[in-house]
Parts: sequence; structure tokens; C-alpha cells
Amino acid sequence: MNPLEAQLHYPFGDTIPLPGSVQELAPGLAWIRMPLPFALDHINLWLLRDEQEGLAGWSVVDCGAATDATRAAWEQVLAHGLDGAPLLRIFATHCHPDHVGLSGWLGERVGTGSAAPFWTTAGEFAFARMMAAALPGVDGPSAIPHFERHGLVDPTMLAQMRSRKNYYPSLVPAVPEAYTRLRDGDLVHVGGVQWRVITGFGHSPEHAALYAQALGVLISGDMVLPRISTNVSVFAVEPEGNPLALYLESLEKFTNLPEDTLVLPSHGKPFRGLHTRIRQLREHHAARLAEVLVACATPMSAVDIVPLMFRRQLDAHQLSFALGEALAHLHKLWHEGLLRRSRGADGVVRVQRA
Repeated sequence: MNPLEAQLHYPFGDTIPLPGSVQELAPGLAWIRMPLPFALDHINLWLLRDEQEGLAGWSVVDCGAATDATRAAWEQVLAHGLDGAPLLRIFATHCHPDHVGLSGWLGERVGTGSAAPFWTTAGEFAFARMMAAALPGVDGPSAIPHFERHGLVDPTMLAQMRSRKNYYPSLVPAVPEAYTRLRDGDLVHVGGVQWRVITGFGHSPEHAALYAQALGVLISGDMVLPRISTNVSVFAVEPEGNPLALYLESLEKFTNLPEDTLVLPSHGKPFRGLHTRIRQLREHHAARLAEVLVACATPMSAVDIVPLMFRRQLDAHQLSFALGEALAHLHKLWHEGLLRRSRGADGVVRVQRA
């Protein structure tokens, strides 16, 4: 446990559910953990007791990526972990593959006569559909000129990134064709519990966290994580975006929740200490911004900034996120007028202190 983690409280200790098993946290609330084929090797899913049209069962928040290991784990859960009750609704916090990858498969797998209803925000539904269809602008190849513009010239790394052109569709082969919209402030009744939707921005288009005041529980998705900082990136589809400003503004929405709220994150373990973690995240980004500003005493590209922010060897998958995150920090300073931007004869965009 690192020093920042030690400031948080983990009420369930090191106990985590094995893939395919269900761990009850409280009556009507359970935890599933699914494997991921990345360095970040898991995602947490949350089961909520529910009732729809007189039928008692469960709803799930997020689905896991479309991998054989996750499908197999879901089959175990469906066969043995729900006490014979059906899965009634699928909620998605956001559009990333580990959250919606199996939304189409799972909806069809558990639907009774029709697919299980899929609940998410309009922004997340639209982007999931666009990326699963590999539309130009949000497909893999669109990222290459975006990264080249910001200094990536390594031919080996570019070749590896080009080979990932079907990355999203391979992990999200199908997204439901219809959805029920979640909006900020909506009160959604799941079983006998009322959950309030809290939207957030910067990590994804319109992320939906869910807060149940009666339970003192926040399903935070990727907006507040206990061990790692949420990835906040500038993507090719919005090349001039300022996602870090959006993310930091979004954190403010969680500060009026009680400090002892039980936070159920998508990665890591359930924890208490919400205000403490928000402070840590703000301080983390403030420190990174200060480092970046100092480094930009001379012209710097996003690629030049990556080693400053990520002091370890990165593969192509990790570098794509690291470059996006470096750009997010540069763009916040640029939008605030602290950096000026220019394009060199080589076509690379560089920034320098104004």
C-alpha cells in the first residue's frame, strides 16, 4: 500500500471476489470482478437487487470486455451466482471497452423474449456505437496522424499502433441498438433503492456515476479510483479539447457527498475517504501541471513530456494513453494562456511558456 492509499479506509480489507464468483457487500448489493487483458488486469462490476414489471432479479453496473475469459466468468455468475434470479437491466457508466464490451452479448444472453434494457447517458451510448462501428475519426487509424502531429516519430511504435486498428471493435463487438437515457440528477429506482445520477466529464464523453443516499454508497465508475489516477486524454476526434479542466470541474460534484461514503470504483477495492481521495487527485494534477510548466521553458512536444509524467517503459497500448494524458496537461495550460503553441517545419506541434 502506497502512502496515499494508507490515508483511505478499505472496509473489506484484501478480500476480493474471484472471477465468476459473487461477493455480497450488503443485502441487495454485490461485487463481481472480471479479468482484463492489460496491465490494469481487472474491472469491478456491481450487482443490485431489482424488480421490473413484477419480476424480481438483479441489475448490473458495467459488463466487462468481450474476451473469452470474461464470457466464461459471466456464465459461471449466471449459472451459480444470482440465486436463480434473472438479470433485468444493464447499466453502463461509460463507453470504454472494459465497461460496455459485453453489453450486446449479455443483453441478448439474459433477455427474456427481447434484450435486457441498456441504461446509459446519451454521450456514452453515441460514442460506444460510433467506436464499435469504427467510424472515421474515432477509429484506430485516426489516432496515428494525431500522435504524429504531437511528436511521435518512432517507426516501431507507430507500426504497433497501426496494428491496433480494430482495437475497440475487437473488445466491443456489439452495442445494444436501443437504450434508456440517464441524465445528470436523474433519480433511478433499482429495487427499493433510489440512485442519483452524477455525470462527469474529461475521462469519457458523459460518464454516469450512481449515488444511493439511503445506502451511503457511490458507484464511482472511473471518475474516482483509489490507487491510480483516472486517465484524462486528448483524442483525435476532439484535438483541441481541454479534458483535464472538465475532469477537475467534475470532481467538484462529488464533494457534497459524505466523507464516509462507501465508494465502489471500477478498479481497485471499495474504500471510504472520498474527500481525501478527491484532494489527492487534485494535488496530483496540480503537481503534474507545475512540472510540465517548468519543462516548457523550451519548446516541448507531447512526446517530449511523456517521460516526465510516466517514468517507466511503455508499450503501444500504454503510450497511447500516456500521450493523450500529456496532451491534456499541455492543453489545460495552453487554454489558460500559460503556454503558447507553434508548429515546426517538421509539422510537429510544440508549446513553450508564454
